[in-house]
Amino acid sequence: MAHFDGIIPSWPKSIKTVSTYAASKEQEGEKLPLLFTPLTIRGVTFKNRVAVSPMCTYSSENGFFNMWHASHLSQYAVRGAGLIIIEATGVQPNGRISTGCSGIWSDDHIPALKQIAAFCQSQGAKIGIQLAHAGRQAGYYSPHIPKSERLHDKIAPEEHGGWPKNIIAPSAIKGYESNGEPREATLEDIAETVAAFGAAARRANEAGLDVIELHGAHGYLINEFLSPISNKRTDHYGGSFENRIRFLVEVCKEARKFWPEEKPMFVRLSCSDWIEGGWTSDDTVALSKILVEHGVDLIDCSSGGIAPPTLPHNYNAGWNAHFAEAVKQQVPGMLSGAVGGITDPHFAEALLQDGKADLILMAREFLRNPTWVASAGEALGVALDSPIQLPGSTIKRKPTEAKKEETKKEE
Repeated sequence: MAHFDGIIPSWPKSIKTVSTYAASKEQEGEKLPLLFTPLTIRGVTFKNRVAVSPMCTYSSENGFFNMWHASHLSQYAVRGAGLIIIEATGVQPNGRISTGCSGIWSDDHIPALKQIAAFCQSQGAKIGIQLAHAGRQAGYYSPHIPKSERLHDKIAPEEHGGWPKNIIAPSAIKGYESNGEPREATLEDIAETVAAFGAAARRANEAGLDVIELHGAHGYLINEFLSPISNKRTDHYGGSFENRIRFLVEVCKEARKFWPEEKPMFVRLSCSDWIEGGWTSDDTVALSKILVEHGVDLIDCSSGGIAPPTLPHNYNAGWNAHFAEAVKQQVPGMLSGAVGGITDPHFAEALLQDGKADLILMAREFLRNPTWVASAGEALGVALDSPIQLPGSTIKRKPTEAKKEETKKEE
């Protein structure tokens, strides 16, 4: 698979737009819906509160971004997302979920990433990246590799680019039957991984990205340290709450050394393990009160993934929104993002209006409907501009009921 290095790195001014699908500021005296109200975090302003959540696509070779990523991510910039967060990207080679996952462990990864970011920004979007280490859930074959070509059903052997003997975790415990056999991370492993997050933050900044998100959810390495289900260590990285959060706090401190003060840093958390005796919403709130003191600006509130759930829960629309509400309401200075089953613009707007979240993140809905922002504008009665290359896609504002009545009287 070719690296993304064959496209002209700049665009003629005549086709460059900086307000793609931005909401009209002239709303006949009415306030814009919060979904279309700009949000400023530190020195970065997002034109709306719609974010494309990270989505693994398993389409890299040796961690490099390529034409697939350029096409996949750019469509959301052209179609009006305020923020696009690039998929979980390994800070170390053994931190990838699969052999096909993207990476940011080398300076060689910067040029392609920089090119993708520049185009998305030219369309009025801000762009971030999810910095990740998969821990005990690392080392899988890319799902694009046919089973007939594999030497193992799930875990890639060394001869196929895998690292089955270097899958690390807080403790040598598998979370799922399909996992490889993890080894307990040594103190040297931990120190190297913390440093790798810092180096990845530096590379993200050199690539011109606007946001970094540290992946502390879904059963990956940071989540594994946080949860008492997966962390059985007896040293200062295990046992008590203070010890189990130590790894993440160190990662946040290290990342902030290299990530500019004027740029936001998010953390995605699994706010509940959905397992008796596991991580809880109260733990998330307590942790968030500490993270806000270490340069974290927003908690991206997800849940689950550490192991098969045992506690009842549902997947109704906005099933994680109550976690986002808890963080927003109980942690001064910390913003929250709601994710999970959000598809309806009115529901998304209500989450913001009711003070349950500051940012709306969606993934699958954008896969189903890349023009969701335009559809949301139409549904909420907001006039939107459009790319000058796509004049027919401009969304006209629907008249309000009051305006309709006024028109009827004039007739």
